[in-house]
Amino acid sequence: MQVLADRGVPLAFGELAEAMDILPVEREFFERRMFAMERDGQVVRNRRGAYLLPAKADLIRGTVQGHPEGYGFVVTDDEGADLFLGPNEMREVLHGDRVMVRVAGLDRRGRPEGKIVEVLERANTRVVGRVLVENGVTLVVPENRRISQEILLAPGVKAKKAVAGQVVVVEIVEQPTRYAQPVGKVVEVLGNYADPGMEIEIALRKHELPFEFSSAAKEQARRLPDKVRKMDWKGREDLTALPLVTIDGETARDFDDAVFCERQGRGFRLVVAIADVSHYVKVGSALDGEAYDRGNSVYFPRRVIPMLPEKLSNGLCSLNPQVERLCMVCDMAISMTGAIKQYRFYPAVMFSKARLTYNQVAAALYEQAPDAIESVGDLLPHLQNLDKLFRVLLKARAKRGAIDFETQETRMIFDDNGKIAQIVPETRNDAHRLIEECMLAANVCASEFLQKHEHPALYRIHEGPTPEKLAKLREFFAEFGLQLGGGEEPRASDYARLLEKIQGRPDLQLLQTVMLRSLRQAMYSPDNVGHFGLAYEAYTHFTSPIRRYPDLLVHRAIKAVLASEQYNPAQEAGDWEQIGLHCSMTERRADEADRDVENWLKCYYMQDRIGEEFDGSVSAVVPFGLFVALDDVFVEGLVHISDLGSDYFHFDDAHHTLVGERTGERYRLSDRVRVQLVRVNMEASKIDFRLVAGPSRATERVGKTARDKQASEPVPEVAPKPRRCAARAEATAVAAPEAVEPVAKPRKAKVASKSSAVADKKIDKKADAKPAKAKKPAKTSLAGTKKKAKTRV
Repeated sequence: MQVLADRGVPLAFGELAEAMDILPVEREFFERRMFAMERDGQVVRNRRGAYLLPAKADLIRGTVQGHPEGYGFVVTDDEGADLFLGPNEMREVLHGDRVMVRVAGLDRRGRPEGKIVEVLERANTRVVGRVLVENGVTLVVPENRRISQEILLAPGVKAKKAVAGQVVVVEIVEQPTRYAQPVGKVVEVLGNYADPGMEIEIALRKHELPFEFSSAAKEQARRLPDKVRKMDWKGREDLTALPLVTIDGETARDFDDAVFCERQGRGFRLVVAIADVSHYVKVGSALDGEAYDRGNSVYFPRRVIPMLPEKLSNGLCSLNPQVERLCMVCDMAISMTGAIKQYRFYPAVMFSKARLTYNQVAAALYEQAPDAIESVGDLLPHLQNLDKLFRVLLKARAKRGAIDFETQETRMIFDDNGKIAQIVPETRNDAHRLIEECMLAANVCASEFLQKHEHPALYRIHEGPTPEKLAKLREFFAEFGLQLGGGEEPRASDYARLLEKIQGRPDLQLLQTVMLRSLRQAMYSPDNVGHFGLAYEAYTHFTSPIRRYPDLLVHRAIKAVLASEQYNPAQEAGDWEQIGLHCSMTERRADEADRDVENWLKCYYMQDRIGEEFDGSVSAVVPFGLFVALDDVFVEGLVHISDLGSDYFHFDDAHHTLVGERTGERYRLSDRVRVQLVRVNMEASKIDFRLVAGPSRATERVGKTARDKQASEPVPEVAPKPRRCAARAEATAVAAPEAVEPVAKPRKAKVASKSSAVADKKIDKKADAKPAKAKKPAKTSLAGTKKKAKTRV
């Protein structure tokens, strides 16, 4: 590349080999390397076969991001703007393909438009979709709506037989060109669209989630012992006499953490014991490779795709009661002010005295229920110590300025046929938060330990709001007479103070949601930039190695420090940055798959209720309409902009509103409305509402814009303008936040892959935990330490 840059002209292969002093015996290897560089887009060949640098030819590398309407974008590898691809350009590529493009001008909306010069890499080899027969031609319609092209099934090709309406996996045998659509053959027939569990089977394949362990990984798991052996005790401390207990949801089966607390002088001793997965999953083994590929366990309604085989996740590694288990321990001394005075990490053997549930602990500690007190027995004093420490840590959290958003979480109840019978609200109680604070303390100690010993690791980083989002947030709050402190670089404590100030306001939900969406999303990175939401200078994930690969990496790094060694991961040639990007990707991938499944289930649940009216709140405002979250059934759907009235409605991104040009009618985030269910599209997982009444606002803004003032004046009667015709954007009905926050492009720098910050769901929750009985809304956990909640940093 340097030679090409210095010469300044395209060079043929022979000229380039001569310039590089390539010997005849080396030419084959050099040619192979040049092919690889061409494949990766580092160099390109012109029509004469000469090599040149893409930048010299004004060529740009990037990844295609398709849109259901047939157009797309190229998310560039550099920091440049995305390039628009029209439907004609999209004919020869599919979503996810790597391409080389050049800027061809501006489209009619002023966006830079790209022209595909070369397809570098095809991203889709297998696609899941539904079989469609039209005029004797058999097609497969991809479930991934970003792939807008239908796949033609090649006649005469040996393949599995499928009938119209069935869900199949098709292997693409001919990629699309500018003049021909993709051609494929059926390799797997999943079944009919409405079969129980089909939504999960589709999501697994659509998002390319690994769900079957390799034979090598299964064999390694089979050879592991069923219980702790005496030889495993070597080099470990004996904690079997310590009354450690696990506290989890009723239906949880994998227990990564156990806790114990006692008074120590004027403060507390907190022992957090975490399953020692690294003892059984060796670096570079088949089990290690499988765990890395998955990145985390995925929790669907009624089904879990574990990161590790069941023998490990629910057996040998799980801290089950009344059995010996290997663990890594964080032993802490905490003062009465909540400060961690000292801590120590060490491997140990433990013996869980009981498997307790959140509801059981809450009933014993806070409700004084006789049955619950009797069930915990002699463990009650230890639980009371835990609760006292919890109160101390809560005060320290408030003093630190960590952000706590109130959210409403839900749980699906299924019938015998595997479909939703009911969606009920779920609220966390103080037992959930008690365990969360213990896990936070251990995670902070792990990050400080690795940072102090300068050992590379994956930190859980969360950066503050971008300048653009901060400016929009300040502008929005100024109209309510509110101000976010902190100047150009606000801290979490500034958010926390503002959040405290708006408590009790009738428009709390609106203001809190806008604050939440101003934040970025957390990710994994070896570059520690701190955790904004939790107000920590350093933070890692240490407490869930059974279901999160970054935690397993942290365990190995801590063990290496204790042994005065250096741990180098087997994956990505030991590149911690690439490993962090991969783990962040698998986390997002699991979120998207889970959301797809929930969307489909909710659509199935609502399809028999067409025509019914519901009360709800506007959960998102987008250029093409309003997403409304229903009060009692906890389902979201779209009121299209064409159903808002005979007016031209303009989207105001900064104020999260749609404003009528003629009438001045405003529809704003959190507005109370009444809607009627008019349509359920099972194939697209979309729910459409019609506005019946609304909006009903609790408060108005302090100031008025010029347009508002003009709208408040009497309007002379004129003939109504024709209804605005806005193209219905393809958006999943129950994924409103995705419509509001566009997917940000992945970068090698430490930036999040989405910009909705705190609002990503916790993978950390164990499967299908039952709701805890409590009498107040949950505080959103920003820690990602425990269980699967609706939000996560």
